[in-house]
Amino acid sequence: MLKILSPILIAFFISPLWPLGPNPLPGAPFVIVNKSINEMAIIDDNKVQTVVSVGTGKTQELTPEGLFTITVKAKNPYFRRTDIPGGDPKNPLGARWIGFDAKGTDGRIYGIHGTNQPASIGKYVSQGCIRTQNEVISSLFPLIPLGTKILVITSKESFEKLGKEMGAIK
Repeated sequence: MLKILSPILIAFFISPLWPLGPNPLPGAPFVIVNKSINEMAIIDDNKVQTVVSVGTGKTQELTPEGLFTITVKAKNPYFRRTDIPGGDPKNPLGARWIGFDAKGTDGRIYGIHGTNQPASIGKYVSQGCIRTQNEVISSLFPLIPLGTKILVITSKESFEKLGKEMGAIK
């Protein structure tokens, strides 16, 4: 039985459909956050579809860099740290949460989210998350499925060049 299952399991895990693979598929949704300019790009259908301003960590180390996978999505997320329910105007996570698996976490520690402090967008202000306006995260939320790859980087390269280097743009 193991002889039959082994090739099937190997094919599954190396398949480009396996969501935890190393790179995005060309044409598939892909997110890039460039901390040097505090902007985020959404790549889909082999091109940069949109670029938005974001806020990132107060220090360079707080927002982890690397290639990660979107693992959690939530509407009106609950803020566990200070027990603030989703939808509450005091909730710093805003309208949506898109979590990713940075530093071996499960997507509930690091994420892209809305904010109740829109003046902080474009600045280095967070404890590690990537924040953007509630209207922006709400409109992007349905466009970023679970399993989407996200690259968080500090770079002088354009989003298009980074997308090509990562294989998200042919």
